Amino acid sequence: MFMDPLETLGAVHLQSTNTVADFGAGSGFVSYAAAGLVPQGQVFAIEIKKDQVTRITRDADDRKLTNLHALWGDIEINEGTKLANESVDVVLCFNVLFLLDDKASMLKEAFRVLKTGGKIAVVDWTESFGGMGPQPHHVFNQTMAETLLTTVGFKKLADALPAGAHHYGILFGK
Repeated sequence: MFMDPLETLGAVHLQSTNTVADFGAGSGFVSYAAAGLVPQGQVFAIEIKKDQVTRITRDADDRKLTNLHALWGDIEINEGTKLANESVDVVLCFNVLFLLDDKASMLKEAFRVLKTGGKIAVVDWTESFGGMGPQPHHVFNQTMAETLLTTVGFKKLADALPAGAHHYGILFGK
């Protein structure tokens, strides 16, 4: 395992009543962990691949995670998540930046949905590892991520979330 989502999310200091949006939820790996940490809150797993949305919905039901809601959405366009303005306490962006064509638009969407005082946790690959992780030209390193987050309007809260040996983790706030 490359990253322990519970360890990383522990450093984000989720509160039991938080509303969380997992941007680019993929298989739901991080969403499931978040749902367990916010039992009185809500987790929205936003994913563009409809088969993954179906899978997360089914798995959340199997796991009796009634606070986890998988939504089909495009995190790279304005209002593409279908979440309301300033409706979310924490946005999670784990292993997503390297995949996106329009990273700035995704971060603007995160800024839009975050409440004032909300947080965005970013975890991504530190480098390419051949068959694992992104190709070298797709790596979006920590310096690049921090620069873009700052440009969008976020403020740095922590630069060292635990993210395993092959990833960096950073925490910014609105």
